[in-house]
Amino acid sequence: MSNHENEQQQVIELKDPVCGMTVSTDSQHHVHHAGVDYYFCCAGCSSKFESDPIKYLEPREPEPADPGAWYTCPMDPEVRQLGPGTCPKCGMALETEMPSLEDDGNPELTDFSHRFWWTLPFSFAVFILAMFGHGREWVPADWQNWIELLLAAPVVLWAGRPFLERGMQSILNRSPNMWTLIGLGTSAAFTYSVVATLAPQLFPESFVMNGRVGVYFEAAAVIISLTLVGQIFELRARAQTSTAIKALLQLAPKTARRIDADGRESDVPIDEIQIGDRLRVRPGETLPVDGDVIEGNSSIDESMLTGEPLPVSKHPGDKVIGATLNTSGSLIIVAKHVGAESTLAQIVNLVAQAQRSRAPLQRLADIVAGYFVMTVVSIAIFTLIIWGLLGPQPSWVYGLINAVSVLIIACPCALGLATPMSIMVATGRAASKGILFRDAAAIEQLRQVDILVVDKTGTLTLGRPSLLKTIALADHSEEEVLRLAASIDQGSEHPLAKAIVESAHAQQLELEAVSDFDSASGIGVTATLLSDAGNAQQLALGNTAFMRQLGVEMKDFANQADDLRRDGASVVFLAMEQTLLGLLAVADPIKESTPTALKELRDSGLRLIMATGDGELTALAVAKELGIEEIHAEVTPAKKLALIEQLQSQGHKVAMAGDGINDAPALAKATVGIAMGTGTDVAMSSAQVTLVKGDLRGIAQARLISEQTVANMRQNLTFAFLYNSIGVPIAAGVLFPVFGLLLSPMIAAVAMSLSSVSVVSNALRLRF
Repeated sequence: MSNHENEQQQVIELKDPVCGMTVSTDSQHHVHHAGVDYYFCCAGCSSKFESDPIKYLEPREPEPADPGAWYTCPMDPEVRQLGPGTCPKCGMALETEMPSLEDDGNPELTDFSHRFWWTLPFSFAVFILAMFGHGREWVPADWQNWIELLLAAPVVLWAGRPFLERGMQSILNRSPNMWTLIGLGTSAAFTYSVVATLAPQLFPESFVMNGRVGVYFEAAAVIISLTLVGQIFELRARAQTSTAIKALLQLAPKTARRIDADGRESDVPIDEIQIGDRLRVRPGETLPVDGDVIEGNSSIDESMLTGEPLPVSKHPGDKVIGATLNTSGSLIIVAKHVGAESTLAQIVNLVAQAQRSRAPLQRLADIVAGYFVMTVVSIAIFTLIIWGLLGPQPSWVYGLINAVSVLIIACPCALGLATPMSIMVATGRAASKGILFRDAAAIEQLRQVDILVVDKTGTLTLGRPSLLKTIALADHSEEEVLRLAASIDQGSEHPLAKAIVESAHAQQLELEAVSDFDSASGIGVTATLLSDAGNAQQLALGNTAFMRQLGVEMKDFANQADDLRRDGASVVFLAMEQTLLGLLAVADPIKESTPTALKELRDSGLRLIMATGDGELTALAVAKELGIEEIHAEVTPAKKLALIEQLQSQGHKVAMAGDGINDAPALAKATVGIAMGTGTDVAMSSAQVTLVKGDLRGIAQARLISEQTVANMRQNLTFAFLYNSIGVPIAAGVLFPVFGLLLSPMIAAVAMSLSSVSVVSNALRLRF
């Protein structure tokens, strides 16, 4: 490897001079200096270094390839680091970006469980002592505060240490959050009680009750224990959001039966399989990798990935997908995609990325949360002062306890979890139905779509067309026209091209080697053919619009082409040096599920438009059969893009469904791009939603999931807002003048914990 390549692999780490946090290396803000890329954008305080960032830069080792080594925050997915830890913005425990089946459990859940159970007896004892120990013979009044201190200290200082550290970290990072409030509340109650125990003479007579200064060790200890319980329940609930990914991972077999060059067979770990290896798949076994069948016939159950209940017949030359089930015959396949390139791995990666993305609805929560903690702290201080000045005796004690209750009951965590939990559960549910959302924005926006633009080939139709007819000019044979057309199409991914090539192979025609292959934006292709005499001849194959661009005269075939198009066939013309040689008609059957899917979409209120590069007569034939009233035929990728832009300029929310390279620009521009999983990689990478089995009925299911998810997020946000808007005033004591009701800090801790658990539990309903 060259020195330059080594330099390019070096990634730079930036320390934020404001908060000291490490820069996220996936930021788009970067500079190039001395052959090295420098990234700069702080994930902790969102500061960007637009000028002179070099002085802040520190070199670092290349990013590890193992995605499981990276941890991220479910509330703030832009925060990521190597190994577990806590989020510097919200204080939550980081989760692995890519769950694995080898996970031994959540270490924080284990730690919190140990802290809770080991200190629960202390919390229980100090609570009983504080509630029922006053004036008892078995508890001398002079010793009660000291005994409570000894019981509460392990709970607050050891069991509550993670909470206190997170609270301190939030202050140092200038990112106030839930732990700021818990840290302030428990620290205030515990510190006050310690001072009252060690130096009671510092307090006025009004603070003395039953011969001693009143202390609140039981409040601090019980709050810590209750917070631990809430965190344990929350961590267990959050763990269920990764069940969809783990279910997908469980589909992959651990070993594969490899056939060596000498014909010997052996079972090897799946990680050792290389591209080009021959593998035997016996009946009842799961296919280990993506590949091509080279020997044998069988039926493959692909329902675990596509949702299609009927097994699909596979023969030599057919493609198979890893993690699907071989139901009958024995197959020998050659590995084509392994590891991270396999279909299953890409699906898992898409689901994981979507789960970590932020929904637009989260912006509202972010704005509120930005002011929330400081508002709560201000209310707590105001509560302390008002009660101290105007409350009944001991007024300042009442003020302190109510201020602690305000700090404890407020829960920005519930607000922050409202949308991420819904997104994580929804993406998992969608994946189980063969629907892959790229990000949270797609989930939120799909429900707003009012127009669906669909491509024809591979979207409405099977996308596996077959050659229907070849017509040649008098001085050329049909075999010659087919042979030359197939020679050009060897380099094309278009379904029509594949049909022509397969037909030529079926007739055992010998194809020519061509050079200078060029795809003309989805409407045709050109290539250079070197004749036996050494002369270079320009071949062109495409639709009517393409032939017109090249100036090819087509009147000799016009009537025949129109007759074929009226029957629903796609017609392409073959020309050499602007001279027409013949035409080829390719028929592409409509998918069985398409009529039902279009009816469901119409019934849901969508306006349907078909945009295709095929000729107008072909498009009209398909549209008539499917009841589509609005069509745009012979459109180039640029015209599809222009159509999307025109509809959007009229105020419409437009979804585009397609499967080919020529659909990619429109898919990327649409409000929501929907790619058929049976199409090209380019289309899928340009879309926000992928239908794994290429069935348009998945759009209706995806819209339903979108509607349910947004409703769930709104429920969570409403609950979080109402909870805090009602809970904080009650904790401050607004009901005391009328009802004489005060909220104990311990009850506030229960309410705070339940709020987060309730939000996560509500999100988990989306699984069903």
